Amino acid sequence: MERESYSEFSRRIHAATGGRRIPVTATIEVTRRCNNRCVHCYTNLPAGDAVAQREEMSLDEHRRLLDELAKLGTLWLLYTGGEPFLRKDFITIYKDAKRRGFLITIFTNGTLLDDATASVLADWRPFAIEITLYGHTRETYERVSRVPGSFERCREGVRRMVERGLPLRLKSTVFRENVHELGAMKKWAEKLGVEFRFDAMINPRIDGGMQPLSSRLSPAEIVELDIGDEKRIQEWGDFCARHPVTKGVEGSGLLYSCGAAWNTLMVDPSGRIFPCGMIRQAPYDFVSGRVENAWHGHLLSLRTALATRTTRCTRCGLAAMCGMCPAYGFLENGDPEEPVDFLCHVAHLRAYALRMEIPPHGDCPYCPGGDHYDEIRRELMHLGALVVGG
Repeated sequence: MERESYSEFSRRIHAATGGRRIPVTATIEVTRRCNNRCVHCYTNLPAGDAVAQREEMSLDEHRRLLDELAKLGTLWLLYTGGEPFLRKDFITIYKDAKRRGFLITIFTNGTLLDDATASVLADWRPFAIEITLYGHTRETYERVSRVPGSFERCREGVRRMVERGLPLRLKSTVFRENVHELGAMKKWAEKLGVEFRFDAMINPRIDGGMQPLSSRLSPAEIVELDIGDEKRIQEWGDFCARHPVTKGVEGSGLLYSCGAAWNTLMVDPSGRIFPCGMIRQAPYDFVSGRVENAWHGHLLSLRTALATRTTRCTRCGLAAMCGMCPAYGFLENGDPEEPVDFLCHVAHLRAYALRMEIPPHGDCPYCPGGDHYDEIRRELMHLGALVVGG
């Protein structure tokens, strides 16, 4: 869960910059190749994929990208993959970004964080480094990663970060293969004195593959994780206090209202620029162009694009809790405006479980009288929750 919504963040940055829109945050996917082969991943390609490697931007192109982002006013960089440390020159790219004054977060699986790399990071400290855990035991971790030895290498990477006092965060994507070890992962992080968070939302692959969805928990299982964790209940309560359900909620009419193309952009390994990492349609080619042209031209057209129709999402006060966005719509339905039923189900079940009153917002299958409302009631009974006004 976010500590601040994109809309709040957008308003603050918009005011601070005199009304100018700038890409405050840029996500740079340095490679789609990964040394793990995780069952749930939405983007990874094999570590030895020669075609993918040839298509990756050169070191000089990365340096030009950094210069142009700095000129536009970008403050935060997220380096991700695939596995970023698979690139032999990633440390050089990272140092170049540090020299330009960016605040940098690195997403990694931790398995390539050897002593030499850890020492460089200690000397050139990132703002944060986030390592994903796939399980607490070797059996579970490697059932997910599908690479023998990856469990121990990840643990060693974590140990090296902790020993050097680096700003480490641990996290996990939770699904059928590892949910039984969520509590153990959390306790291990607490023992290390490291922040831990998890997310149970799985989406299709960006190449259209639906395989990850076979690992996704059911809406009831996801909400059960929420209400079984006192800290998470408090976090959701705080979140809902900042984003109260209101009557007669109407959208802005814009297709993109999440921050994509408004405050953020994403650059893939070959230099194609997108609004975010989950939307890979109609890119702008940075290698033959400029970031400025993408921001003030191509992405401007996206952030001012209007929704073409009214859906059940348009007036729903649960939008902030739901997470529905054009990317989810496209990945699950092939249509950026088509509501994702799974997200709708989770959001309503969560709201009822947290005893939030949900004002009517049109024809909705998960509201009283809807086709799936009885299903929601049965799930709530199983969870031991009460339906407000039910």
